Amino acid sequence: MITTARVPADKQVRIAFSLNESPDDASPENLSLAFPELDQQLQPLPPCHDSKESMQVYKQHCKIAEEYHEVKKEIALLEERKKELIARLEQVEKESMDAAQLAKEYAELTEENRTLKLAQTQCVEQLEKLRIQYQKRQGSS
Repeated sequence: MITTARVPADKQVRIAFSLNESPDDASPENLSLAFPELDQQLQPLPPCHDSKESMQVYKQHCKIAEEYHEVKKEIALLEERKKELIARLEQVEKESMDAAQLAKEYAELTEENRTLKLAQTQCVEQLEKLRIQYQKRQGSS
């Protein structure tokens, strides 16, 4: 038996029923609302209640519609997961590029530091030679 209640127009209504307990007074109009999320052409057609074969086909169609709905939900979840993974991959790639850029900059600065230390050593040696020459001139005068 199907019971009805007043529901505000702005609220979504979901109608469901059990395929195991199909009462004799169930109307085809109520049965066709079992899958409101399906396109009209995919909706199970109401069965002929007098035909056992029609009821069987209807039950199979309902089961297939439920499976279809589950697959669509799973696809939506997987696509959302795919978006998350792509965003994460882009972030990792950006961090990798940043790390590569930092490594390159470090190598350049290390080379510049080595060059400057070498120049400093040469300047210190040259200054020492000039001091010695200056002291020799001071001593000879």
